[in-house]
Amino acid sequence: MASANPSVQQTDLEPRFYPNKIARLALLSLEDVMGRNGVNALLNLAGTKHLVNSYPANDYKREFPFSDLSAIMEAMETMYGVRGARGMELRAGRYAFNLGLKEFGPLLGVGDLALKLMPMTIKMKITLNLTAQTFARFSDQPTRVEERKGQFMYIIEKCPVCWGRHTDRPCCYIAQGILEEALNWVTGGRNFKVQQLECRAMGNNECVWAIDKEPID
Repeated sequence: MASANPSVQQTDLEPRFYPNKIARLALLSLEDVMGRNGVNALLNLAGTKHLVNSYPANDYKREFPFSDLSAIMEAMETMYGVRGARGMELRAGRYAFNLGLKEFGPLLGVGDLALKLMPMTIKMKITLNLTAQTFARFSDQPTRVEERKGQFMYIIEKCPVCWGRHTDRPCCYIAQGILEEALNWVTGGRNFKVQQLECRAMGNNECVWAIDKEPID
């Protein structure tokens, strides 16, 4: 992990893309949280009017720009404030995982009985790594997992949620919601402390979450 670095620039970034399928899941999850009219208002505010009533196709073509997702997440804070946006994005991230992210190739075997019978920490490690592999394989989002005593570190090297943004605090809430739900799902309903420590929008080199190995309930 790297500390804040003023030389990290969030302007003039190279084009990076999500597959249409993941972008569609993100928009559908937001719709579940705020309704279709709310999403349409959000898309207009974000300057992504081309997506109003015209979500990306349900395919794996990498055609959805990181910049569009970032603009939508930034507009969420404008509409609802930081606290309101955080709650809605966390819920949307959880819904996105259940709606379809867990059906991606690397995650297909996670529900197997053999995994369910493994110790909890092993299940967590496997699921976090497979989640990272899903994004690394299907999108332009390099992602990896590191392990420390008592914690896992989930690291997104190029994060679409804060792509091009500048803030004084971590802001990648929808990504955190995905992680929280993935862990809840594989551990049979347990909840874990997931905290974003670093964010590219703050000048860090990567977006980093610390995940405690022991559940909070």
